[in-house]
Amino acid sequence: MHIIDIVRLLFFPALIAFAAASDLLTMTISNRISVALVAGFAALAVATGMPLTDIGWHAAAAAIVLTGAFVFFAFGWIGGGDAKLAAAISLWFGFDQMVSYLLIASIFGGGLTLLILRFRGFMLPVSWAGQDWIQRLHRKETGVPYGIALAAAALITYPDTIWMKGIGL
Repeated sequence: MHIIDIVRLLFFPALIAFAAASDLLTMTISNRISVALVAGFAALAVATGMPLTDIGWHAAAAAIVLTGAFVFFAFGWIGGGDAKLAAAISLWFGFDQMVSYLLIASIFGGGLTLLILRFRGFMLPVSWAGQDWIQRLHRKETGVPYGIALAAAALITYPDTIWMKGIGL
């Protein structure tokens, strides 16, 4: 196995898992995660010899998702970090996996929202009272950590991408 294969296996999934954990624990997805995903895509695209036209198509997919996600952000349906994360993920997937990724993310996001709303309908056990992140998640006025749904959908979709098909496992 080559170093480039190790990067394909670990870089994207590790950043995506970190984004989900960050959103769950802090209700924030750092811009650094999205920037790292974009930089990682660029580096891997160059390292694997992806044609410029393909890079352009991946960028176009990301631009479309970013535009749509910021409409959702403007309506208050998702956070800004979620919008940027969805676009950065779509950069990696391109048009080939974008629709299936967004469909899975939508289903997971709806399920997550229903679970959080249900969770907020219950009183917190005393043993959870000292956990800031649980209290934040339980508050009705806070949003839903949609980055969890985006990340789960990304991890499910990633094995079908060109990045993983390029590895001889």
